[in-house]
Amino acid sequence: MIANDPQRAIRDATVAAEPRLIAMRRDIHSVPELAFQETRTAGIVAAELARLGIPHRTGIGRTGVVGEIKGGRPGPTLAIRADMDALPIHEETGIAFASTVDGQMHACGHDIHTTTLLGVAAVLKDLAPQIAGTVRLVFQPAEEVLEGAAAMIADGAAEGVDIAIGFHNHPDMPVGTFGYVRGPCLAASDRFDLIVRGKSGHAAHPDDAVDPIVAAAHFVAQAQTVVSREIKPLHPAVVTVGMFQGGTTYNIIPERVHLKGTVRTLHADARDTAEAALRRLAEGLQQMMRVTCDMTYVRKVPPLVNDDRVLDPVIAAVARQMGVAVEEGEPSMGSEDFAEFAALAPSFQLRIGSGAPGRADRLHNAFYQPDEKTIGLGVQALSRAALDILS
Repeated sequence: MIANDPQRAIRDATVAAEPRLIAMRRDIHSVPELAFQETRTAGIVAAELARLGIPHRTGIGRTGVVGEIKGGRPGPTLAIRADMDALPIHEETGIAFASTVDGQMHACGHDIHTTTLLGVAAVLKDLAPQIAGTVRLVFQPAEEVLEGAAAMIADGAAEGVDIAIGFHNHPDMPVGTFGYVRGPCLAASDRFDLIVRGKSGHAAHPDDAVDPIVAAAHFVAQAQTVVSREIKPLHPAVVTVGMFQGGTTYNIIPERVHLKGTVRTLHADARDTAEAALRRLAEGLQQMMRVTCDMTYVRKVPPLVNDDRVLDPVIAAVARQMGVAVEEGEPSMGSEDFAEFAALAPSFQLRIGSGAPGRADRLHNAFYQPDEKTIGLGVQALSRAALDILS
């Protein structure tokens, strides 16, 4: 039946596994763990892989887990990645299995992702004789701080990987729908700290001081021209100053101001242009405003670029399994460190609708409640994609 009717085999196996997956998701949801602290979650993953008889390694990238399903015939290695970490958000949903950890919550659906990949593991374990190659199951920590993928790669998680698939739930898409973006899908994420130092003095006598607040404010205003005047209009980019900290009271000009900001770009040339321009603005501020500036600029992750060689077969497989069209969407200026895997092998990130009927949820929100049907639907879609690619 598997060879002749993969759609039914995958559907039936998913339906059988779904109650256990939902129970595990609620367990993980109730005890969320932040980046590189996912020891309990990793333990649940490892125990489930052991129960399924899937060889696995723990402690990859500190708290990550990697399992492997060997197919019945030789072939390429396909990695499927799920992230496991929660966010420092206090949950306000009031659901029965809400977070029991004060100030921590699965507000991005990584509990959904973790259990979805465990479901894929259960389905593909039984389909292994039909597979030509290897499925590597990558359970990644610390996506929210954009460091877990690099840590896992440093520990060998991407070695020998020929193809990679990522996925993310999307509450802006109704449950039961799937989506994709061709080419650049998510933005590079870079960040900067700027310390502007002046000369402290009385507010009534600004001529005896050097005001770092005025200088820093000038930098904030000029930084907005980087996007509007230096980057190609057809290359999306965002420069946002998220922290402006300086001063103590009404009538004192402070000694220093500290700015923190983020830069998001979809193209390599825009990324280079933005960094060079912000550094130049900081240097020019010193001459113009008599301050000194110290900038620390850190490139976190590159843009996530979907490769048509993976995208096309995946969306075709999803359509075959689910009987629905996979809709093309728009890129986002959000970032995702699955981009680190995509920089090493042809990759694609699938969008899976998780919006519950009658709700208008958003990620990173204290009231976020994805539809749990997302788990089983994601299991079916990803299992069929793996089976068809490795056939």
